[in-house]
Amino acid sequence: MSSAVFSTSAAQGRPFVFEVEDVAEVRPQPARAEHVEKARLPQRIVPEDLKVVRLAGVTPASRLAILPTPEMVPSGIAAMDILTGGLPRGCLTEICGPASSGRTTVLLAALAAATRRGEFCAVVDAGDALDPQSAAAAGVELDRLLWVRCNDNSHQHEPNHAERHYAEHRLEQLLRVTDLLLESGGFGMIALDLGDLPPQIARRIPLTTWFRFRRAVEHTPTVLLAIERQSIAGSCSSLLIKLRPAGNRVDDQRVDFPFAIPTHAQLLTKLEITAELVRSRIDRKPVRSAEITFASKTAWAG
Repeated sequence: MSSAVFSTSAAQGRPFVFEVEDVAEVRPQPARAEHVEKARLPQRIVPEDLKVVRLAGVTPASRLAILPTPEMVPSGIAAMDILTGGLPRGCLTEICGPASSGRTTVLLAALAAATRRGEFCAVVDAGDALDPQSAAAAGVELDRLLWVRCNDNSHQHEPNHAERHYAEHRLEQLLRVTDLLLESGGFGMIALDLGDLPPQIARRIPLTTWFRFRRAVEHTPTVLLAIERQSIAGSCSSLLIKLRPAGNRVDDQRVDFPFAIPTHAQLLTKLEITAELVRSRIDRKPVRSAEITFASKTAWAG
């Protein structure tokens, strides 16, 4: 290995020996700012080393901790549990569908199952549509249920008040109450009933709000449900279920949806519902679309 001898004035002529391959070649450079900055860097740093320095604070994906699978609790409908595995704690679940698709049936079944487990639940009712008698008939223990009615009495007697502004006000109340409930904690289930809000109003909830709700419920035993006409939470929901009516039984005779116009008084005895699993992020695997059909009897049908 060859070597070279250099001397400096500071060393008073004493020779210093360096390996030739360790010595950077000195060339006269113009005194520009970019060359001054380069001169301050160690001359042995190569582009690969620069990449290591820049990525020193980045954790490789292989070292990231795997989040545990959330605990699943029964939804109160056996067929639904077969489809989804239940409702995940610490996650946002969306249940959407048009009118008469079974949204209220699924909501009451989930509340009944939660209160039977001894949990306290809250329903934020944007449409003021919950019927306590129907809830009790479905098995909901009302002593363990907090019912928040989003209603603005100041506009009930104003004929010129726009329905759109009324819906916006109810949505604002729902968002404020939800923040308070998530901050307080202690609920086994919090259900947001937006089914009676127009879809164009419900879609005004920004994704940042849904993300905040999801982060607030993480690492808690709370099941967060959103009951809607259409899916609006996007990727913030861990479970998305779409409902649609499959058929109904009137006077014990099956009537396909939509309903035929009756020629005389008839009694609705059973509602048949089709549930489709659209998205599931529980097991972090792509889920193929799957659906099931179940029936719900009316309270007067026994």
